[in-house]
Amino acid sequence: MKISAIEENDYEAVLALNADSMPHMNLISEIELRWFVKYAALVCVAKIGGSLVGFLIGLRPGTSYASLNYEWFCENRKDFAYVDRVAVAESARRKGIANSLYKYFAESQAGAPVMTCEINIRPPNPGSMLFHKRMGFRQIGSQETEQGKKEVALMEKTL
Repeated sequence: MKISAIEENDYEAVLALNADSMPHMNLISEIELRWFVKYAALVCVAKIGGSLVGFLIGLRPGTSYASLNYEWFCENRKDFAYVDRVAVAESARRKGIANSLYKYFAESQAGAPVMTCEINIRPPNPGSMLFHKRMGFRQIGSQETEQGKKEVALMEKTL
């Protein structure tokens, strides 16, 4: 497996993998992906044999990103490395790819005291919750989003 910064020829595969991850992840357009590439702290991809099998988008505080979850961390933490979204192709799950993407992001964000993310509680995402707890994340809050249609657990891990 090779992890590297996203390249333009990865965009189509990232958008398709993002779409396959619904409802646990919101759709993004190519315009939004290009915004992330320009302003996020890191957009990285994992490939096996040249095929994209995962990606992660991470931000730091101070980015003009209109996300209720990101804004919660900005209001409640001075500094953090925020995982906005991570996805792994179903055919490549349970091979350490997500763990490697998180590690790659953490190592790229020197000085961040914590890594943060959110996990859907409604609709539930028990696999993601178990994965994050095994990685050392703990729930520090929760909030409803999308006018109460969703609820997320706000998670944190000390780096």
